[in-house]
Amino acid sequence: MHIEVLGEGAFSSALVHLNPGERFASESGAMYRASANIDIDVTTRSRSKGGLLAGVKRLLAGENLFLSTYSTTDGQSGEVGLAPIHQGEVRVIEVGGTPWMCAGGSYLGSSADVDLDTQFQGIKGFVSGEAPWFVRASGPGTLLVTAFGRITEMTVTEPLTVDTGHVVAFEETLQYSITKVGGSWMQSWLAGEGFVMNFTGQGRILTQSHNPTEFGRRLGPRLPARQG
Repeated sequence: MHIEVLGEGAFSSALVHLNPGERFASESGAMYRASANIDIDVTTRSRSKGGLLAGVKRLLAGENLFLSTYSTTDGQSGEVGLAPIHQGEVRVIEVGGTPWMCAGGSYLGSSADVDLDTQFQGIKGFVSGEAPWFVRASGPGTLLVTAFGRITEMTVTEPLTVDTGHVVAFEETLQYSITKVGGSWMQSWLAGEGFVMNFTGQGRILTQSHNPTEFGRRLGPRLPARQG
């Protein structure tokens, strides 16, 4: 299997090259092109876990209820093009022995040997206004994540604070807590800031330059009223 990231900046996509016998899964609806010998199977499960319940949990995490799984049908190699909904970069992650936690909407696809699970982050997620679920990807295998805007990767060795709306994915070796920005609710509101994730430990984290939730809040009032 070989994955190409096509384009740079705001309009990235991924081209997955599959060898005979290989399988790759993506969020349902992410495919924009495929060779004629690609078979597409739509399911709610990742590998052998969860069935419909796994799909419902992904839905709560801001992902699609269904996964599309791709494989070739004629013993030859094939390719599948995948693109995210938001305008932003796509990043390939080799999961290895350390699971990754993907924030809502950042999962794009994964190889068949990556197991997906959905984890509830507790009441702190509801308080922050962000999706209180993470998609947990454990390997070893290949993971595709996407962002709104540009992706920045950092290796955390000292405490790091990131706005909740800018977190894309992070290694499970990192611990986090969610707190408000200002010293009081009034200070946070006056500053136009919301909640942040305070990371500790050691591991990698991917952040996005733009916040899709805030973008939607700014754009929504400017759209014409829905008819009917």
